[in-house]
Formats: sequence, C-alpha cells, structure tokens
Amino acid sequence: MKTIIIGLNHAGCAAARTLINLGQTDITIYDRSLEVSFLACGMALWIGGQLSSGQGLFYASAKDFVALGAKVMTETMVDTIDFDRKYIQAHTKSGQTVTDTYDRLILATGSRPKMPNIPGLALDNIINAKTFRDAERAVTLLAKPDIRRVAVIGAGYIGIELAEACRRQGKEVTLIDSAPRIMNAHADEKFSNFIAEQLTAHGIRIETDLRITEFEGDSKLRSIRTTKGSIPADLAFACMGFEPCTELAQGKLELGPKNAFKVDKNQRTSRPDVFAIGDCATIYNNAIDAPDYIALASNAIRTGIIAAFNAAGIDLPYPGAQGSSGLCIYDMKLLTTGLSLQAAKEHHRDVSFIDVDQKRFPDSHSGPNPTVHMRLVYRNDDRVLIGAQIASKADLSGAIHMLSLAIQTHLTIDALAYQDIFLMPEVSGLNAYRKAALSAGYLP
Repeated sequence: MKTIIIGLNHAGCAAARTLINLGQTDITIYDRSLEVSFLACGMALWIGGQLSSGQGLFYASAKDFVALGAKVMTETMVDTIDFDRKYIQAHTKSGQTVTDTYDRLILATGSRPKMPNIPGLALDNIINAKTFRDAERAVTLLAKPDIRRVAVIGAGYIGIELAEACRRQGKEVTLIDSAPRIMNAHADEKFSNFIAEQLTAHGIRIETDLRITEFEGDSKLRSIRTTKGSIPADLAFACMGFEPCTELAQGKLELGPKNAFKVDKNQRTSRPDVFAIGDCATIYNNAIDAPDYIALASNAIRTGIIAAFNAAGIDLPYPGAQGSSGLCIYDMKLLTTGLSLQAAKEHHRDVSFIDVDQKRFPDSHSGPNPTVHMRLVYRNDDRVLIGAQIASKADLSGAIHMLSLAIQTHLTIDALAYQDIFLMPEVSGLNAYRKAALSAGYLP
C-alpha cells in the first residue's frame, strides 16, 4: 500500500517516521522547501543571540528519511490532487512535472502567517516569523547598525518572544496589538500582566488597542501609522497569527473551524483514504468538547503519529488537545492549558474559578522562593476542570502537564483536590493546585 505525504514539517515528519516504524515501505514525501523540521518555536533564541546559529533548530533532514527507505522530493510544489483517481501532480524547482499515485494520502500542508491588506506591506524590512529563512533574514537585518527601531505586530506568544529577542540585541522595541492588552486570546489579564511587567521593566514599549492603517517609507520601512499616531520602525515583524493552507483541496474536502480540513478523531478527512494533520487540520478541543483550530507543534506531532497508525490500518483515535502552551520572558514563566476565564465566558460556559498566590516552598526554605500564581477554571454544572494558568519565576511545567491531563480526562475539581501526591515540600514545593481545588468548597 502506497502512502504519499505532502509536507515534511513537524506533522509530516512524525507521520513518516511512524509509518516507517510500523513497517510501511512504500512512502513518498513532497515538500516545497529545502529545509525541513525547523523548530520555529526556538527562532527567538537565535534572533536574540542566545543561540549562536540556527542549525541546532533542525531535528531531521530529508536524507534521514531517504536512509530509512522513503522517497523524498524537496523543493517540489504539489499543484493539484485528483481525489477520485488518487493521483497528485507537482512541479520541481527546475520546472519538471511530476505525477504520482497513492492508496493513502496524508496532508501536512501546514499554515501561513496572516497578512492583512495594509498599504505599504510590500516595503523592505517587513518580515514574517515562520520559517528558517525568516529567522535567518531577521538575524542579518538586526546585525545592521541602521536597524535601531523594531516594531513587533501581534502580542501573542511569538510576538512577545521576538520583542524580548530584539531588545536583547539592544534595539528600541515597540510591541503592537489591536486587542486591549497583550496575550488577550491566551490568558486572563491578571496573568498577562505578569508578562507585560517584565517587558516594560526591560524597556519594551507596549502599544495596544489600536489599528495599523499604513506602513510608511520610500522603499524601506520607516514608520507605522496607526489609529493612535505614528510609530517609528526600521524593521517590523508580522506576528498576527496563522491560517491553514487548504487551497489544494478547496471545494473537495470538508472544512471546519478557521477553514481547516475537518477531520475525525482518526485524522480522516471527509474522504476516508485522505488524512490531514498539523496546522492544516482541525483538532478536537477537550476544554470545549468540540472541534477547534489550535496550531501548535505539539499537536502537529501527535496528529502525525495518530494519522500514521490509522493509515497503516491500526485504529488509534486522537485523545484531543487542550492547547497547552508555555512562555518564558526574561525569568517570568507563564503556563496555560485549556480555557482562560475570559475564553470560557466567550464560549458561553457557566464557570467558576479559584486563584492561589503562594510561595513555591515553605518559609524554612533556604534557597530562592518565588511566588506562584495559579488559576483553575471549572464548570459549575459538573465541576469538571476546563482551564489552568500559572505564572511564576519557578519552573512549574510539571504541574501544567498534570493539569492538562486532568482536563483531557474530564477530571473534576474535587477529584483533583484529593489526588494522591507525595508530600516533601523541600523537594516538591507547596502544592498550589491542591490548595486551589480544596478552596472550591465541595461538600459531599
């Protein structure tokens, strides 16, 4: 049985490797780029000078998959797919036309940066933050002495990380967003404020609740005109979100939220022999119990593995996702999973929340003892946990992993309160989520 994979990104790599591990030998992979498996989540470290080069941000190459028995065609663009006759047509960088057939097709076509139609967008020095080439160009531009003022448009995870990176390079940085505050779609105001405080304390200017009307300059960017005035900028990063790349199958496969390919829990599209994975596909969101669009590398890898098993004839449903994410700005860490209180209300959920603000360790602790800020959000009708946020200078990634699993398994706030955990405060620290769960006040 022959499988074609379109896209050798995180999702495509995971699918290809899993198929090979399952003994599938007839695999052909197409990708329009030469570089594959780029860890875009690490580009801010490279841009900020915390990494000496970007080469360590690749974890696989096309040659790796060739060595494992797959056929790989990079710098090859797939132009059309005939879903009825099961073949694809593509063209190589040299212009050669390629026609290929499949029994199973896995679409890992990814996403592209959103680029609104704003006058002046074609000026030099306005760049995206998605690919290795984007990061390489940013590093080159930031090394130039005439690039002094940087604007980052979009105050989500990527935009905030890039603002820090550019400030680390000694630039004057302005972080811009149309929302009333940074991280408006990701965390509640109490928690986004911890990140905002870090940014402003390190000299980053934050401008929110405005709209960009024009990029100004002759051939190169010189300023950004907004509804609140003009912001000088020699370089701008466009970090306004992503949209799924689904044009190859427009009108041929059913679409879901954000116009991503609609898939079931086995990653099948509306055609049973065609699978979609990663940023081009919908994903089941356990926090809202419905299909959603959550473009994250972690989801891409897991959906790639799930699709490979099912394409190989092994029934393996996807357990869903919670949109678990993390951010570390200077030394402040913000971790989230599921819905914020604001997002829960936007989804018309009847919820309550519990906040805990306490030291990481007992007062007897002799080392650093940062404060932990935690919020748990749960439904009022069945008391099921649907969201958690943690902000601290301590590393509590283990706690957010556990809380993500709690949401995935539909754990109640009360079950969380009485979970069996070991007690050794000098090692494990004080348990903030147990304190929060107990504070929810369940009376049997």
